Amino acid sequence: MANRHTTMTRHWRRIHTDERGMSFVFVGFGFMGFLAASMLAIDVGMLMTARTQAQNAADAGALAGATALAYNSFTDHSATGPAVNSAINAAKANLVVWEAPSVTADDVKFLVSPDTGQTDVVEVSVYRTGVRANPVATMIANLFGIATVDVQATARAQAAPANAAMCVLPFTIPDKWIEQQCDTQTCPWAPGDTFDMYATQGNNQNAGAPLANPDIYIPPGQSGATGYDPDLDRGVQLVLKNNNENKIAPSMYNAWDLPGSVGGDDYRHNIATCNQNLVGLGHNMPPENGNMVGPTQQGSQDLKDLDPNAHWNDDCKCVKGSAYPVSPRIRIVPLYNPVLYTEGQHSGKSHPDLKVVNYLGFFVEDITGGQVIGRITPITAKFTKGGPVATGGFAKAIMLVK
Repeated sequence: MANRHTTMTRHWRRIHTDERGMSFVFVGFGFMGFLAASMLAIDVGMLMTARTQAQNAADAGALAGATALAYNSFTDHSATGPAVNSAINAAKANLVVWEAPSVTADDVKFLVSPDTGQTDVVEVSVYRTGVRANPVATMIANLFGIATVDVQATARAQAAPANAAMCVLPFTIPDKWIEQQCDTQTCPWAPGDTFDMYATQGNNQNAGAPLANPDIYIPPGQSGATGYDPDLDRGVQLVLKNNNENKIAPSMYNAWDLPGSVGGDDYRHNIATCNQNLVGLGHNMPPENGNMVGPTQQGSQDLKDLDPNAHWNDDCKCVKGSAYPVSPRIRIVPLYNPVLYTEGQHSGKSHPDLKVVNYLGFFVEDITGGQVIGRITPITAKFTKGGPVATGGFAKAIMLVK
C-alpha cells in the first residue's frame, strides 16, 4: 500500500513538472497574435484604401458639381439641376471597395465663399455606412465580432472667378455695360450698342461734352459688376469687325500684341493656336500696329479648319459635332475696361488704353468678309493666388478647396 502511494506521488510530481505540450499553448497564443496582425494588415489596409477611394469619389463629385456651375447653370441649385446631378453621377462612378458610395441630393450643398461672397462652392459627401445600408464588410476582423465598418468623406470645390487665362485671342472687345442711351440705342443693352460717356463730334465717339445720362460700367471685383453673365448671355451672337479706334462696341475688336509676339504672322498664329502665355487681369494690351483684317480672317479660318464639323446648337446652347472633348474653336476673348478706353479717347490719346478687366468665352462660328462671327459660351480659366478677386467675372476657375 505504501509503495502504491509513493508511486502515485511520483506520478503527480512528474505531471506537475512535465513541460511537454506547452508548445501547443504557445502555438495557440501565436495563432491569436497572427490573426490580430492579419486583421491589421488586411482589414486596416483595406479600410485605408476605402477611405482614400471615398475621398476620391467626394473630390470627383465636388469638381463635377463646380464644373456644372461654370458650364451649365451658375444659379440652379435644385435637386434635379445640372450641378447636383453631375456631382452625384461623378461621385457614384468612383467605386469604394467595389461598390458605389451612397450620395443623394441632400449630400450636395452649395456654400458661400468667404473670398467672393458668392454661392460658388459645392460640397459633396459620400457614404458607405450602416445607416445607408452599405457599410464596408471586414474580413479577418469578422472573427472578432467586427463584421462591418463605416466609411465616409467630404470634399469642396469652387467655381471661382478666374483672374488669369491662357489661350487668349489677340483681339479684344469691351466688357458689358448698362446702356443708358435708350432714345437712340437698345436698352438695356444689345451687341450693336456703343459705350457713351461723352457726346459725339464728327466721326469721333466721346469727343464732346459729358452726357447727362452716361452709360454705366462697373468692373468685376466691385459690387454690382455689369459684365457678361455666363447664364444670361450664353448663346448671344457677336459679329466682330475691325475697330478704327473711334467706336467702343461689342461688335468692334481691337487687335493687340500678346506677350512675346509682334507683327501679322505672330498675330495670325496666336488666333490659330493656343498661346501659352498667362494673361492676368490688369494686363496692358499694346495695340497691334497696322491693318489686321487679313491676318484676323486667315487665323480664324485656320482655327475653324481644326474642327470643321463643330457647330453651335441653339437647343442646348452649346457646341455639337466637335472631334474634341472641348472644341479648339472655343477661345477666350480678353475684355477691356470701356471707361478707361473712353477717358483716353476723350483726352486725345493717339492709342486707346486697353487693359484686361474680364474674359469672355467665344466659339468661333464663321468668318465672312473680314468679320468673325461667334457665340458667347461659358469658359474656364486660371486662378492665381495673390491676384485680384474678380467677383462678377465671366470665366471660372475650377479647383478643390477642401
